[in-house]
Amino acid sequence: MPAYVISEVEVLDEGLANTYRTLAEASIRRYGGRYIVRGAVPEALEGTWPSSQRVVVVEFPDSDRAKEWYASSEYADALEVRKTALERRLLLVEGVSE
Repeated sequence: MPAYVISEVEVLDEGLANTYRTLAEASIRRYGGRYIVRGAVPEALEGTWPSSQRVVVVEFPDSDRAKEWYASSEYADALEVRKTALERRLLLVEGVSE
């Protein structure tokens, strides 16, 4: 069953954020992931959403693969850059089976 990594992101440094995106994308593809939403500013239909925050959604084949990606040496370099490039909340959810 597919799994989704959902990230609420606030960019702190645009240059470093670009570096993070490049590193993250390469590692995500290596683990079978693909972007569903990338850096979107959502429209709040209920409640409020800070205009400075963006949303990223990445689909993986399953939650085990998503966890492998997150713990991987390939993603470690991106995580190091993320520390100063972005503030975020990162969530993992399983999708529904078809």
